[in-house]
Amino acid sequence: MKINRRLVLLVTAPLTVAVTFSVLALAPATNQALQANRLTAMVDAATGAGELTHQLQRERAAATALVSKQGDAEAFRATSDATDKSITRFRSQIEHLSGVPGSAQSALDRVERFIDEMPALRAQARSGSSTISALAFGYRIVIADLNGYRDGIAQADGVDADIADRIRAAAALSEAAEYTAQQQVTVMRAQAAGGFTTASQRTFDAGRLGYTESTGVLFDLGPGQWRTWLERTLSGAKALEARRLEDEIGRTGAGKDITVTPQEWQKASDDRQTMLRSVEKRIDESVYATVSDARTTLMWFAGAEVALVLLTLVGAVVVAIRLGRVMIRRLRDLRNAAHEVAHTGLPAVMNELSQPGALSGATPEQVARRTGNPVRTTGDDEIGEVGEAFNAVHHEAVRLAAQQAHIHEQFAETLVGVARRGAQLTAVMVSELDTVQRDEADPVRMKTLFALDHLAIRMERNTNNLLVLGGYGHARVRTADVGCSTVVVAAAQQIERFDRVSLGVVESGIGVTARAVHDVAHILAELLDNATRFSPPDKQVGVAVWRLWDRAVVQIVDEGVGITAERRAVHNAALLEPQAGIGDVRSMGLRVVARLAARHGIVVELRDSSGPGTIAEVTLPAKVLAVPPEEAAPPQPGMLGEDHGNDSHDNDVRYESPRPVTRPGPTARRQPAGVGGWPDRHGAPVGAGVGTRGAPTGGDYTPGANRGGDHQGVPPGDDGARGGGSGAGTHERDGGSAPAPHPVHDEPVSRIAGVSSSGLPLRQRNTPQQWPTLGKRDGTEQRSGATAPRPSPRRRDSRQVSDVLAAYAQGINRSTNRGRSATDDDTERTKK
Repeated sequence: MKINRRLVLLVTAPLTVAVTFSVLALAPATNQALQANRLTAMVDAATGAGELTHQLQRERAAATALVSKQGDAEAFRATSDATDKSITRFRSQIEHLSGVPGSAQSALDRVERFIDEMPALRAQARSGSSTISALAFGYRIVIADLNGYRDGIAQADGVDADIADRIRAAAALSEAAEYTAQQQVTVMRAQAAGGFTTASQRTFDAGRLGYTESTGVLFDLGPGQWRTWLERTLSGAKALEARRLEDEIGRTGAGKDITVTPQEWQKASDDRQTMLRSVEKRIDESVYATVSDARTTLMWFAGAEVALVLLTLVGAVVVAIRLGRVMIRRLRDLRNAAHEVAHTGLPAVMNELSQPGALSGATPEQVARRTGNPVRTTGDDEIGEVGEAFNAVHHEAVRLAAQQAHIHEQFAETLVGVARRGAQLTAVMVSELDTVQRDEADPVRMKTLFALDHLAIRMERNTNNLLVLGGYGHARVRTADVGCSTVVVAAAQQIERFDRVSLGVVESGIGVTARAVHDVAHILAELLDNATRFSPPDKQVGVAVWRLWDRAVVQIVDEGVGITAERRAVHNAALLEPQAGIGDVRSMGLRVVARLAARHGIVVELRDSSGPGTIAEVTLPAKVLAVPPEEAAPPQPGMLGEDHGNDSHDNDVRYESPRPVTRPGPTARRQPAGVGGWPDRHGAPVGAGVGTRGAPTGGDYTPGANRGGDHQGVPPGDDGARGGGSGAGTHERDGGSAPAPHPVHDEPVSRIAGVSSSGLPLRQRNTPQQWPTLGKRDGTEQRSGATAPRPSPRRRDSRQVSDVLAAYAQGINRSTNRGRSATDDDTERTKK
């Protein structure tokens, strides 16, 4: 999971908890605000209920007057119309009420039912069919329900005690007005009946007592200002007149005529009801204002709490986002720096330090400081500490790499020093062998000396391997190009079992540039040595060369036990990308081949075939190829142990004796391997008959493992003694003669032309019988003088081949080392 998602989850959890508790904390305030809003609506409906009560009281008085013949129908109709308007307004006020207490809601329900029954009650009043008592009782019930609603809203949820007292005080004033209205109706009924009855007298007195009690509740629960309003209002002349008439009527006994006329009483009662209604309206407005103020306060408080919580939550989210973005950005910078170092920076530094001379005299600590810090922005927090730790790790990694490079350079210098000393000793040994061979006439001892000379060649190849691994190469640079067949022969000369190397078809016209001759011969020598070591001793190792467009392909095939495809892929990868280190000595040949091939862009690849064995394919690029100088035709298919004469004395090729060389070779990336296949005798590539380098113990293929040198036996092209392995029965040296220890093969004496000044036998050249025509590639020129085919020469044993090549090498060494000393040779060994 990404770090940003983790941070989101980390922030979401506490935010969810905070929101939950915030909602719980806001619930009371919000509920109080909602309750205050509902109470305000109920108080507003109570104001409408007070207005409707006043209109019903007036309508009741008009209906009583109409039934008692004290009023007219017009007055009743006017009061009825006013009552209908009040009913409409009251219904609109109670339509959206919610949270009404149970008692108040029951009163509203009864009021609704009465309103629906009012047309019938009014019809009775108009027709006079109803009694005054029944008519007054109907209006009294609905007015009581309206007053009950006003008093019941004080029991609503969340109502403050002070506000509840105010609501009850207002309802008490409405009840006081109802008591005075009932007195009005009672007096009008008594006037119509000719005086009070005992019941009506008690009703009148109860009305006076109820008014007194209701005003007392108003004075007790309401604020003092309300009492002042009531007292001031009822202190006027109209109020005093109504009280005087009330007292006068109250002093009238039962059964006596009331002296107050109906008109005076109705006028005084209406004036008093109007004054009480004015006080009631002021008190209702005061209650509504108080409730509205409380509602506003609660709503502002709830809104402030909600806003505070929202701002807090938003602030927390913003801070979390800002801090999270900073953390994520810093972590991403750290990750990008780590990826840059892991995939680009550090590999580049390691590759640079793997090159020879990369330190340039600097210490590992200086190299580490020079690379700098990959993480440039750090801080005092944990992320900054991680960045500093990463910089420390990078610094230590570069320092260790530089230290390893320094150790590698020291080891390479040691390796090169040992190789140079070994080369010097080999050169001294070769010089001493030359001296001994110069005066030796015994063929048996000559054979031993030749074997030692060949051993010196192999020792120098091992020495040159060390020089290549140390970053050095040949100091000598040839001045002439050499044919590819000559390079193959020179490579075979440097291995132990050269007698098992069999030349296949070598296409004419393929040469190797002078600068690459020694390295190509060294590569082929390592591959040939590996092929002969890791294939059955009774099997031959074939070599073929042909041109493929702008390249040339050299194939070395054996018939070994083979290796797995996985191991072959590992070896091919190592051959394609040479390692910078010295490596394991067991894979020394593999590293040497890879380095030498990389110098010239040569591609070396191990390939499988349909049969047992492996194909080692060497693709020579165009920059390595050249037109060879005019020389003898390439050797025909056969073993290198067989004798072949030279066409021309001037073109005779000689091989240098072992010399220590110190000149490093350039490196170059190789191109992909070309197509392969072992050519048949007609030049067509085939895939059979090749083998892998499998050691008898089952070891993997390791070119050149535990075997030597970088000796290049390719001649410089100067004049000197020419010769080869003699097939004659005698060996002459300085006029002397001695029997050859092992004749190479039976051949006519006429093939021996004489003895050179160096004491080696000379062959006749340009004889048609010397060069077989079997196995010649289509289009390949025959050697001059070859007029008739001859059978392929029979194979010779290893001793015969050893005699031939030993004698040939001895003559080459004599000719090339004449007049030179080991000291002179050392002057040619310089560092590339």
